[in-house]
Amino acid sequence: MVAELESISYDDGGGFQASYICDSGGIWHFHPEYELVLNMKTNGTRIIGDSVELFDQYDMILIAGNIPHCWNYYKHDNILPEKHGIMVHFKASSLGDAFLGQYEMSCVKELLSDAERGIAFSVDDARKAEKHLIQMVNNKGLDKVLGFFNVLNILCKSEKKALLCSENYKLAFDEKGNKKMTDVYTYIRENYFKPISLDKVAKIARMSPFSFSRYFKKNCGACFVEYLNRVRTNKACYLLRETEYQVQDIALECGFGSVSNFNKQFRKTEGLSPRDYRGQFK
Repeated sequence: MVAELESISYDDGGGFQASYICDSGGIWHFHPEYELVLNMKTNGTRIIGDSVELFDQYDMILIAGNIPHCWNYYKHDNILPEKHGIMVHFKASSLGDAFLGQYEMSCVKELLSDAERGIAFSVDDARKAEKHLIQMVNNKGLDKVLGFFNVLNILCKSEKKALLCSENYKLAFDEKGNKKMTDVYTYIRENYFKPISLDKVAKIARMSPFSFSRYFKKNCGACFVEYLNRVRTNKACYLLRETEYQVQDIALECGFGSVSNFNKQFRKTEGLSPRDYRGQFK
């Protein structure tokens, strides 16, 4: 999967950048640096490679370089809290092969290898890491590096973590095709609640429907319809959990043509009916 290349600026000349997240997300992008994201105050849908999942408060993710990703935040009254998360970028070269080759660093080396598929950590891990990440934002020099290694220690010792991208996920890295696919994902995110045909998105990508379908599945790990239904279902999960909207209204608002189709697709992705899903949060 390809996306827009983002350039990470290291203002202090260091190899570890930490900052609060204050933007609205939603830009499908990639960069060569590793990225650690701690979400503290918001929820929504995150897309990491071919993984599309809901996230909630104290969601913490580590991804390796060049994995396309974006966070779509659900806004309350069209507003996001300030400093709703913390993001860390670091270069693999900042650690160095010789350092990572030491026995004591074997767990870190394994962690960075697993990050090639993206790693999600538990809420407990996220809460433990929060104070060290805040220190990284506020500190410079050796104190920032010490904060970074305290976070690494928590990540390496984590007993509850999950890989995000599928095992057969392959990154199709093609800078010339970035805008093409970025336009497709942007269109899906902005229009998922409308009827979206394969012909329409293929035209956006400037490809034939047959070629686009094969290209999309090869690089995403799922066919276009499966991906679209996943995006729609994730939004439905949020509405079922956070609102009192009727199921039939949610079905239409999320782009499902009928309640029966909504129920079918929801069971396929979540393993239970929309009503039973909502019942878990009562």
